[in-house]
Amino acid sequence: MKNEAIIECVPNFSEGKDLAKVRQIVAAMRVDEVRLLDWSLDAAHNRSVVTIAGPGAAVVESAVRGAGKAAELVDLTGQSGVHPRIGAADVVPFIPVSGASLAECAVLARQAGLQIWRRFGVPVYFYGAAAARPDRVQLEDVRRGQFEGLREAVRKDAARRPDVGGPELHDTAGASAVGARSFLIAYNVHLHQPEISAARAIARDIRASNGGLHGVKAIGVLANGRAQVSMNITDFRVTPMRQVYATVSHLAQRHGVLIEDAELIGLIPEDAYEPDSEWVRQITDFDPESKVLERRLNSPIDWP
Repeated sequence: MKNEAIIECVPNFSEGKDLAKVRQIVAAMRVDEVRLLDWSLDAAHNRSVVTIAGPGAAVVESAVRGAGKAAELVDLTGQSGVHPRIGAADVVPFIPVSGASLAECAVLARQAGLQIWRRFGVPVYFYGAAAARPDRVQLEDVRRGQFEGLREAVRKDAARRPDVGGPELHDTAGASAVGARSFLIAYNVHLHQPEISAARAIARDIRASNGGLHGVKAIGVLANGRAQVSMNITDFRVTPMRQVYATVSHLAQRHGVLIEDAELIGLIPEDAYEPDSEWVRQITDFDPESKVLERRLNSPIDWP
């Protein structure tokens, strides 16, 4: 891999209520040459998302350390939230930013997965471009049944066992899904009314698997007393954010509800940013200097 290659990694941890624990996880990820770009936690989803970037080997080490600290601090047997999860360090994706390919990120993901198992005893499933099997390319297939269901499934069905480690899950930290993918935009839209049925209907109609928009994954949830359409946009070049917002807005009208506001979890690439567009105006306190990846790379935040 070229010296100037920049790799992004966006680990998602199954802790969003205890700030002290999340701060410890993020602090454990501090590695020379790795830039901390963003971190946030969400109590309703009981989930935190950290964005780091830097040279491949350093980013792998940072992510592995975060997974280890999460395994130490997060006990899934007493954890719940509205977001699907199978592990304390639930998902660890590697994303090429510059000077690297998706295939190279898949190699990094495999290296990280092996280290997570060897150092911390947490088994790993590989997904996305790093998937070892065709039925594990899609993250939702890997996470089917969540921690509780998967814990039972691996005992009965060899086809559900991890790619590395196991065969059983870690007693309290579950398993980690480690993969490689292109840029993904995590985008949530809140409705004025706490109509969970409307949020679920909008999510059903918009997601690609139901014949909706290409590259859109969506679920309808109740978060902090508000109905939320929680989306992952996996191909913003084919399905721009303005199209996603327009479609959600149209579906909301059809179901007799109004959009209140929206939020981005993590960062977006410069190419996805559309200044003065309606979808950007709906995001509370949106600041491109802190939310656009390429800009944040030039001014990373301090490690806790």
